[in-house]
Amino acid sequence: MKKSVVIVEMGLRDGLQNEKNVLDSDTRVEFAKRLIEAGTKRVEIGAFVSAKWVPQMAGTAEVIAKTHSLVKSGAISKKIEFSVLVPNERGMQDAIESGVKEVAIFAACSESFSLKNINCTIDESFKRFEPVMALAKKHKIKVRGYLSTCFGCPFEGKVPEARVLKLAQRMHKLGVYEISIGDTIGVADVGQVESLFKKLKKVVPVKKLAGHFHDTRGQALANILAAYKLGVNVFDASLGGLGGCPYAPGATGNVATEDVVYMFHGMGVKTGLNLDKLIQMNSWVAEKIRHPLPAKVGKVGRLMPLGKVVR
Repeated sequence: MKKSVVIVEMGLRDGLQNEKNVLDSDTRVEFAKRLIEAGTKRVEIGAFVSAKWVPQMAGTAEVIAKTHSLVKSGAISKKIEFSVLVPNERGMQDAIESGVKEVAIFAACSESFSLKNINCTIDESFKRFEPVMALAKKHKIKVRGYLSTCFGCPFEGKVPEARVLKLAQRMHKLGVYEISIGDTIGVADVGQVESLFKKLKKVVPVKKLAGHFHDTRGQALANILAAYKLGVNVFDASLGGLGGCPYAPGATGNVATEDVVYMFHGMGVKTGLNLDKLIQMNSWVAEKIRHPLPAKVGKVGRLMPLGKVVR
């Protein structure tokens, strides 16, 4: 096990896409800036998807343009890696025009979820990836891959490991540099995580695997720890636990960035993130989206206030 991990910040995309209150581009840029000031190095900043279906992601091009201006001015380091989600060739064209150097594609491990989420079968989604990968190669853009519902589907129940392994191999062969294995509805347990990742390591290099856990049933940290012990060193998280999935009834947000950092720092594992700054961001983001965030550490901080009695 390495003594450092990489946290990919999902708050600006997977986090905001399920929020009722739509943030304007300036607020989203400020969100990104504060994350970077807290030490974040990898940020998924938005998505080129239909504003009709995901209005929260409207204005992604404007957010990217304003962020690039901050980079040019020196307000943001050139070393920060920004990415955007693209569902198809049209989204990829928009990404190219925006000037981003990394995109993410996504596929489900459940046919029902694929149809609900992106209105196509799993095979059709992979067909859509072909022109995206060709354009990425032509324009020297990195591509990250997401596999959702790897442990369970809200419509089909438990997802067979064999199917996940097959799709992970298929995505790896496409040429993505990293595959994020997603527990989209927060149904996974440690036993499942250990079993699946042990098998995944045999078909995809572990350095190309990442974990994406939602905390619907309070198991995300335990699942992250289980994956880490098997050699996974990249994890997706969302500031404050923002998010959820509009196509997965009852699913809460990604595991909170602050909670993940608190756990790893307690183990002596470096994240490169400033926990105090992340905690300070919690109230700022909650004010912008107009409701409290589910993060534990973000609410109470590092220590209990003096004089408090814990029962």
